[in-house]
Amino acid sequence: MTIPSQPLRYVPRGDISINKTELPRSRHLSGDIYTSPEIYAREMEEYFFKEWLFMGRVEQFGKPGDFQARRILGRPVLIARNKAGDLHAFHNMCRHRGVEVADGEGNARSFKCPYHGWTYDLDGQLVGAAYMKDTEGFDPGTCRLPGIHLDVWRGNIFINFAEQPKPFAEATADLERDFAMLHTENVRLADIARMTLKCNWKFFHENLMDYYHVGVLHAKTFGQRFSWTPENLVLKPGGGLTMRYLSSPSTPDGVSLFGKAPWLAHEENSFACTAFYPPNMTLFGRIDMVKIITAWPTGPDSCEVAIYMMFPAEFFAHENLQQKIDVYRQYQNAIYDEDRSMIESMQRAMALPNYEPGRLSVMEKPIHHFLGSYVDRIFGPAEA
Repeated sequence: MTIPSQPLRYVPRGDISINKTELPRSRHLSGDIYTSPEIYAREMEEYFFKEWLFMGRVEQFGKPGDFQARRILGRPVLIARNKAGDLHAFHNMCRHRGVEVADGEGNARSFKCPYHGWTYDLDGQLVGAAYMKDTEGFDPGTCRLPGIHLDVWRGNIFINFAEQPKPFAEATADLERDFAMLHTENVRLADIARMTLKCNWKFFHENLMDYYHVGVLHAKTFGQRFSWTPENLVLKPGGGLTMRYLSSPSTPDGVSLFGKAPWLAHEENSFACTAFYPPNMTLFGRIDMVKIITAWPTGPDSCEVAIYMMFPAEFFAHENLQQKIDVYRQYQNAIYDEDRSMIESMQRAMALPNYEPGRLSVMEKPIHHFLGSYVDRIFGPAEA
């Protein structure tokens, strides 16, 4: 499929003027926004291959030689820490025939293609290629794994596939301004939960910013301990948002098993904040933890979700640490099990010919903002 370089000229089934319509007069978008292969291809090109993407935590690469090989957005990616201690990201493709030179995760001195044995060091430089001496014009010194831009914000790793991406400091300026107080450079990864959902990637993040459903769907979990007002919501250019609100630690009874993070000792137990960072990262802060969630598209109607749960490093000295983490994980799973059936049901509706987008509630202000910015970016700004 050829991906257009200009705003998509595909015409959706329904009205997409949400970005020029005030919230009280708006509707949700037509179903093919969530099902169309043409729109999906445009999203990959316009969002995911241009923006900085959260990939994990620095502590996952604690020693020289630590690496992870992952397939992201259909592309094989290799992240490794070199002997000098620097992190690098590469396209995980041998420069000979494109075979992936690493698999899974672990610690390595080098990466060797399993097909013809071409070998690369931790900096991606080719250091061995048998029977290539007589190949005219071949210079192993100039052959290396193709690099991917990588940078770190307060312990969090981001990559960018673009040749000339937006400067990282500029891209993370809002995160630094709004969430430096979470001190994510001083937390450690406690758990990564992964799940595959039968829904468009946008639905997952829309659900996380949909405060309309909390008091209904989550009434038996955290709904009664959740409170927000539109005045606490800050809408960011490009569809992002930040918000401070009232909630509780993520345990069944709303009581922390660890106590307050040292840098939040002055805050109430009900401290809570969140951010949506386009295209696919949602951050949650609580009095005792930080959570980062990504939804990776695997097709128009499917995505893979990763939930990174982090606690202050001091908490890892607690007795019964794993049992306490398990309480948070099980509670988290119960909440997302409630969400799963709803968003997968919405996805099934999107493909039906009789689906008609409903009116937005004033409680859906974050979704209205995100979708408005999304329409501008994918289809081009609508006429006022």
